[in-house]
Amino acid sequence: MINKLGGASVLAMALLVPMSVKAQAAATSYPNKPVRILVGYPAGGPTDLTARMIAAKLQASMGQSFVIDNKPGAGSNVASEMLATSPADGYTLMIAAAQLTWNSVLYKNIRYDAIKSFEPISRLMSAPAVLAVNPAKVNVKTVSELVAQAKKEPGKYTFASSGPGSVPHIAGELLKSKAKIDLLHVPYKGSGPAVNAVLGGETDMYFMTVLSSMPYFKSGKLRPIAVTSNHRIPQLPDVPTMAEAGVAGVEIDSWNGLFAPAGTPKEIVEKLGKEVRKVMEMPDVRKAFEEQGATVVGSTPAEFSAYLKKEVSLGTTFARSINLKLD
Repeated sequence: MINKLGGASVLAMALLVPMSVKAQAAATSYPNKPVRILVGYPAGGPTDLTARMIAAKLQASMGQSFVIDNKPGAGSNVASEMLATSPADGYTLMIAAAQLTWNSVLYKNIRYDAIKSFEPISRLMSAPAVLAVNPAKVNVKTVSELVAQAKKEPGKYTFASSGPGSVPHIAGELLKSKAKIDLLHVPYKGSGPAVNAVLGGETDMYFMTVLSSMPYFKSGKLRPIAVTSNHRIPQLPDVPTMAEAGVAGVEIDSWNGLFAPAGTPKEIVEKLGKEVRKVMEMPDVRKAFEEQGATVVGSTPAEFSAYLKKEVSLGTTFARSINLKLD
């Protein structure tokens, strides 16, 4: 029996050695053809802009084309499902947003799992949202005033989002839950239409990115009343956090991260991760994100994996607490 087990072990090891050598060889020559990066949002949006900047830097550093392939649809689920079924060879990647984890929590019929279907390579950046109101419709200057008005007239006030399961949607649900107010969610197909809806008075408020909101704050068309981070941001030093404004627990960030299909060789994941971390340390890249109100992260694959598991766990708990589901 001992001899048989020993023989089996030797055979297994003999089979593993060429597999390991093959993986290392693939990583050494990687990439030797163009790499496609899926983006589940239209061209010109925040995630697309991040993807194009990272792709250009990787192309320069790795000597191969990194091509952006926009696949918008179904709240970014189209791109995520494509990645989940792509060959695990490192030649199809995806830059996703925080909506990836929320979709995995909220949708019952999606064909991927945020944890099991992908190899996380690096969380690139993180940015808070800014709660903005249209002062022509909602004449409040603080979150406390907004909450007081909403409690006087339950169901009257609306908040826009860039789609079901998006960060603006979840931020609005958090505000409703933590402040114990009744707001009506109005989803739009993307951040552009959502911003236009608030500007035009179709909806009362929107959790916006810093980059998209600053021109409207400067012109007075929209008014910032809080940020969803746990600290104030340099671009809006006089705007309090949600906790400072009196509603604790409304902390949520937008983030972008790079993923490969599950089963992609570890050597390729690590090689990509190392290159991405170099990119995120470049002064021009850091400056570009900081101007958007974002914080550069540049995490390792292990750090990103741990972050995703935590986000899915917290999201699942919150969604169950308010019975939030999407079809």
